[in-house]
Amino acid sequence: RELKRRLEATGRFRVVLTRNRDVFIRLRKRIAIARQTGADLFISLHADSIANPKVRGGSIYTLSERASDKEAAALAAKENKADMIAGVDLAVQNREVANILIHLAQRNSKNESAKFAKILTRELRAEMKLLGRTHRFAGFAVLKAPDIPSVLVELGYLSNSADERNLRRAKHRAKVAQAIVRAVTGYFSRKQAFNRP
Repeated sequence: RELKRRLEATGRFRVVLTRNRDVFIRLRKRIAIARQTGADLFISLHADSIANPKVRGGSIYTLSERASDKEAAALAAKENKADMIAGVDLAVQNREVANILIHLAQRNSKNESAKFAKILTRELRAEMKLLGRTHRFAGFAVLKAPDIPSVLVELGYLSNSADERNLRRAKHRAKVAQAIVRAVTGYFSRKQAFNRP
């Protein structure tokens, strides 16, 4: 909610939360919400726990090649391809063309996700401790929208006392939120500059 408030305060962004309270929403439903609202970027914020309490720091995940290929194959294999991918109606495409279009849309989204992750890493590093290999790759379901650049941001581990203490501090959360705002602003400014004639 803090990040939403700060992003909207710039006057440049409309933010849609997948949830506004502590309830579980299916992972696929989160992607569906993003696609239904025409999202240009999907950010999933996490603060997880792990078995080793000594591990601390943030990290950023984007979709792995293996996971995205499997997802593309599954999406293409669906009987009902009445989905719009990158503005193209797959229902009117034959299977081979649909496979190619899904693959191209997904490759573009993965490239854009990586570009955003790079900017985000730089901005977060200025405000918080990050894991050594900050940008990581995984097959998380929330990263599998074929046509929306997506990142999962691990804000730290509740299993680590220092990370937990920071995550409970409003000042720390505000600094992290502002770093994400700078990254989002920088990402879209770069895209606008690139798309200018």
